[in-house]
Amino acid sequence: MPDTFSAVVSKLRSAGCVFAEDEADLLLAAATTSAELDSLVERRVAGLPLEHLLGWAEFHGLRITVRPGVFVPRRRTEFLVDVAVSLAPPDPVVLDLCCGSGALGAAFAAAMPPRELHAADVEPAAVECARVNVPGQVYLGDLYDALPGSLRGRVDVLLANVPYVPSDAVSTMPPEARLHEPLSALDGGADGLDLARRVAAGAPDWLAPGGVLLVESSERQAPIATEIFAAAGLRTRVHTSEELGATVVSGSAIP
Repeated sequence: MPDTFSAVVSKLRSAGCVFAEDEADLLLAAATTSAELDSLVERRVAGLPLEHLLGWAEFHGLRITVRPGVFVPRRRTEFLVDVAVSLAPPDPVVLDLCCGSGALGAAFAAAMPPRELHAADVEPAAVECARVNVPGQVYLGDLYDALPGSLRGRVDVLLANVPYVPSDAVSTMPPEARLHEPLSALDGGADGLDLARRVAAGAPDWLAPGGVLLVESSERQAPIATEIFAAAGLRTRVHTSEELGATVVSGSAIP
């Protein structure tokens, strides 16, 4: 086993894996045969995301099911969940929009069980994963078009991990993201905020009085995002975590 571990570490490190030892431990634990281990290592060396090979990603203390073609939740986005929980009223109705694997909704529910939990995404593969992860209803469709009308005006917490990478910056992303995750989960348009605009514009119709919308952005984009939220009639705040390098913009519906 030590010789096998060292060989796997060497292959991963040669391929540029920064955390080769940690990844080797995970791949060895996932493989049931030597042939399966060889296949996992070969595909990881070829650039496939580790999480897609394992079938799960660690997020906010949970193992979130992920599959090929599904956006892998980032650890910095745990901050969005923390902010949402801190702003939520008791017994909230929660919506995870652009849900991907459903990691945000699942993590929120684990931290603060909601009265109702809903999630939606435009990608069928993401919806399949979210239906495994989310203890609530998951819908397929484009933003608010996917939702039942009965949810209108009742959402206390609207989590929207919208794509916010500017279109011309997508090509500079790591290959495991731009080659193996859906473009719709990465490309946010010319300034990275196209989806944020659409979500903010529709939010007042779906938020309950005092309900809050939360999105992740870059630090540079945050001032523009707050203007977008304010234009939609939301009372805005910017939240930052130096530890995670994360920026979250929230907008509350004025009662």
